[in-house]
Amino acid sequence: MSDPDLLPPGIDPAKSAIGIRRVGARNEAAPRTVITVRDHVLVTDEKETDTGPTPLEMTLAALLGCEGVIINRCAGAMNFAYSGVDLEADGEVDRRGSRGVAGVRPYFNWVGLRIRVHTGETEERLARLARNVEFRCPVMNLFRSADVAVEVEWERVPP
Repeated sequence: MSDPDLLPPGIDPAKSAIGIRRVGARNEAAPRTVITVRDHVLVTDEKETDTGPTPLEMTLAALLGCEGVIINRCAGAMNFAYSGVDLEADGEVDRRGSRGVAGVRPYFNWVGLRIRVHTGETEERLARLARNVEFRCPVMNLFRSADVAVEVEWERVPP
């Protein structure tokens, strides 16, 4: 049964569209890791040495970036007019999990996401945009597939 709120696919569903994503990294026996993605250099670290965001902070950043891309794609497909989006995320982690305590997950217990869309569109259209973004966002769906409770708050900010 199809959901009438969902937009049609933006790609031919009958043709395979497999893509490979590749990144590389170097860690020199320290918490700090230097990562290369195409021609981009990223650094992750831990708070104690603080030369970059922690890997879990990077996953939240990936969520925000992915939401931004998917919002843009869905808005385009809907002819949804907006001038910008403000995104924020936080997540709860019990650090005992990554330190080896059995029974404690080493990743997020929950993630909260706030999305403020600057638009003159109606609340109904914003709700349809939100439904499609949450259905399509790969990073959000990774979190949900890992049984992380993801609470999303959408807000319309009038021009």
